[in-house]
Amino acid sequence: MIRNCLSLRPACQGARSVLPRSRISLLGTHQATTRLAASLYSSTSSPGPSRFYSVASTPASPLTPRQRLSATRSVRPRRNQTPVRYCSYRNHKMCRTQAQADVASGVNIQGRELLPTNVIPKHYHITLEPDFQKLTFDGTVVIDLDVEEDSKSISLHTLEIDIHNAKITSGGQTVSSSPKVSYNESTQVSTFDFDNAVSKGAKAQLEIQFTGQLNDKMAGFYRSTYINPDGTQGLLAVSQMEPTDARRAFPCFDEPSLKAEFTVTLVADKKLTCLSNMDVASESEVKDGKKAVTFNKSPLMSTYLVAFVVGELNYIETNDFRVPVRVYAPPGQNIEHGRFSLDLAAKTLAFYEKVFGIDFPLPKMDQIAIPDFAQGAMENWGLVTYRVVDLLLDEKVSGAATKERVAEVVQHELAHQWFGNLVTMDWWDGLWLNEGFATWASWYSCNIFYPEWKVWETYVTDNLQRALALDSLRSSHPIEVPVKRADEINQIFDAISYSKGSCVLRMISTYLGEDVFLEGVRRYLKKHAYGNTQTGDLWAALGDASGKSVEEVMDVWTKHVGYPVVTVTEKDEKTIHVKQNRFLRTGDVKPEEDKVIFPVFLGLRSKDGIDESLTLDKREDSFEVPSTEFFKLNANHTGLYRTSYTPERLEKLGEAAREGLLSVEDRAGMIADAGALASSGYQKTSGVLTLLKRFDSEKEFIVWSEIISRVAAVQAAWIFEDKAVRDGLEAFQRELVSPRAHEMGWEFSESDGHIEQQFKAMLFGNAGLCGDEKIIAAAKEMFKKFIAGDKSAIHPNIRGSVFSIALKYGGKEEYDAVLNFYRTSTNSDERNTALRCLGRARSPELIKRTLDLLFSGEIKDQDVYMPTAGLRSHPEGIEALFNWMTENWDELVKRFPPQLSMLGTLVTIFTSSFTKREQLAKVEKFFEGKNTNGFEMSLAQSLDAIRSKVAWVERDGEDVAKWVKDNKYSA
Repeated sequence: MIRNCLSLRPACQGARSVLPRSRISLLGTHQATTRLAASLYSSTSSPGPSRFYSVASTPASPLTPRQRLSATRSVRPRRNQTPVRYCSYRNHKMCRTQAQADVASGVNIQGRELLPTNVIPKHYHITLEPDFQKLTFDGTVVIDLDVEEDSKSISLHTLEIDIHNAKITSGGQTVSSSPKVSYNESTQVSTFDFDNAVSKGAKAQLEIQFTGQLNDKMAGFYRSTYINPDGTQGLLAVSQMEPTDARRAFPCFDEPSLKAEFTVTLVADKKLTCLSNMDVASESEVKDGKKAVTFNKSPLMSTYLVAFVVGELNYIETNDFRVPVRVYAPPGQNIEHGRFSLDLAAKTLAFYEKVFGIDFPLPKMDQIAIPDFAQGAMENWGLVTYRVVDLLLDEKVSGAATKERVAEVVQHELAHQWFGNLVTMDWWDGLWLNEGFATWASWYSCNIFYPEWKVWETYVTDNLQRALALDSLRSSHPIEVPVKRADEINQIFDAISYSKGSCVLRMISTYLGEDVFLEGVRRYLKKHAYGNTQTGDLWAALGDASGKSVEEVMDVWTKHVGYPVVTVTEKDEKTIHVKQNRFLRTGDVKPEEDKVIFPVFLGLRSKDGIDESLTLDKREDSFEVPSTEFFKLNANHTGLYRTSYTPERLEKLGEAAREGLLSVEDRAGMIADAGALASSGYQKTSGVLTLLKRFDSEKEFIVWSEIISRVAAVQAAWIFEDKAVRDGLEAFQRELVSPRAHEMGWEFSESDGHIEQQFKAMLFGNAGLCGDEKIIAAAKEMFKKFIAGDKSAIHPNIRGSVFSIALKYGGKEEYDAVLNFYRTSTNSDERNTALRCLGRARSPELIKRTLDLLFSGEIKDQDVYMPTAGLRSHPEGIEALFNWMTENWDELVKRFPPQLSMLGTLVTIFTSSFTKREQLAKVEKFFEGKNTNGFEMSLAQSLDAIRSKVAWVERDGEDVAKWVKDNKYSA
């Protein structure tokens, strides 16, 4: 899944703002950073044979699935003890402890809330009939069970489901036609008790009739609204099950290791399209002129991958892949805008089949744009669901960054068809096996498909920095993080599972060599197809392919929180000394937090090339180098650590960069490291500002992106400081950026490459937002023409920048114009751009209007965070956001229940931009005594982020003020 991601890098200067990715999180995707001013790209896809249909018809015709392998599982409970499911560690060792006990109607293993193991589901037949008037659905589920122990009860998950009746049968006989039903609200478990036991080894069936809610929480089986071409409102019934919301749609054994086969029947009006994971087996007329659409039986899969959609839909189709591929969208959306994603999906599926050595096993692949969708996208097997903006692309109104985002999300979700769907983690602490792999695969495939985009360069400033940023907080967590309750699971769909997970894979790929790595991946997938795995299974496959002790090397990276900073000193002309210590952004590492020794791949770059053989596997060591005249560690920044050089070596590396001895990744990564080390006290901030100043002749977009990000990070930390210092930092940024912005210009042509478009857009936006008068005047002129009706006056690449500049330096008239544009545009990308910019307006009246929009009903709940982006760019907005949150807290919790993911995201947005001790105390006081289950990790990380800025400013406040004055940026 790609979470919908927001960048927590400062929005104030438009360095990089993140668009939503897969379940790549509201704070993370694809997982998920694009550049604010560098909106989107332009490359054309070659259309294959495809067709447009206005559908009330059914999905693609049946195709025989491949033979399936079934996962085996062996659980041997102790004598006289209730059997338990265990999620084993490597080598499948049982992880029981003396403290195991039955908890409520579930079983507690190391604190986990798991179902009893007396029965195992093998097949579900689910029948659902949504009622669009009552906003409910009626359902029946028949679950085929293997009985593992003599049983007088069956427990499974339900949530917000009313059970009307149930029946248990076995061997053709009714065991109970009215079992006693009890419910444990805490564990979300319904238990069916009956008097006559079902014997071990028997087959049984549990049939349940129930009613559920077509809720508006974007979870389970829920409703989504859209506007028809005639202005009326339309309704879809759609689903989002991951991680633990299948239980909202039908009673089920809602744990990833309990894979089963699924047969789905949807009952709906004849004019509506019904979709599920599989192709249609049959369609028949039923009561009241409705139809019952039954889909073919699925392969073994986890409950969180089950999907249904019912509603009016249009689609386009291509037969360029071995099985039919379609893109669906509701009326009101131009279905032809799905053409890019359609063609890319067909090519990507064929590519993944070749790379992974396993055919896509389902008979069709559908992708659908959902108007209300909490995440960026969801990888349901054979029926991938997306936010509209992450699937449909109008290249006439969207820029280069949006195109790159769409490509990445599509390729991420399709990678999940193998990583996550075919082979699934056995419990949520292995989430990274799904999300880290899909993230890595999307970058890998994007680089193959679009080499001119140079995505591995972007990776260093995007994915790697996102991982290093979150993992530098004390409140971070290991990649393999223990999770116990349902409300904890949603919180780990973050930059650790996605970004750090993918960085670990890239690191081991570099260490083993890409060909060997991919051979290990193929062995992993083939061995565990249709089954469940743990991290040790992956290491075993990679070790088998490489002949190396992969598990011994890599376990440290997945089982421990954090990463090291490697300090480099020079002993003589051919020897360097390196030492590793835990890195924390707050700069206050305690001895007990610095005990882990990471195996650090040093990646030594010298004039002789790159030596990947050097590994620091102890606290400190010395290494020979060809010459200390020129060397750099972590070549191309494939390693997961920061490098701290002496000021003299940093100066020499700056010279080496100007001489062309360092790659783009090296230059960008070196700047990122220097900025991070300054923020944590390893270096003075003035030294980093001086280093950035010397990069004014830099030619590459990615390096400039990181330069701007690091200046913006300083500005964000100093946002509540003396105005003279803030103005001085803005003047410094203007001096850096404006000459290059004027040189490149802000006219766009068809001959501009994908990267050049983003480069021009980023420079234009940043120069304008830091006060470049020429660009401000140009932006105002474009804005005036655009609002007057000339839609060609603003190129899509700079639409957000022009809006932001107009709002920052304008007033009510500009605000009304942008808000009206949001209200009248029918394009999701355009509307999102307008929403994100509104908060740039700083007057108290306009700040209030922006905040009033959040609960006005005018903005979908999925987009409620968007107007907050601009507000985080100025002190008045940051204070107003927190005040609004405190005044509206009860409504926030009601609209966004803590067990879902959105509330944690909003807490971060409303609090993390503070920089002062008294502000930190204010946040702590507000949440004191409140139940923070469901967002405690987000809150802790937000508080840590504030603490790091407090410490940074207190430590280097005078240093920065002096540098600004000495360099004549302030009086």
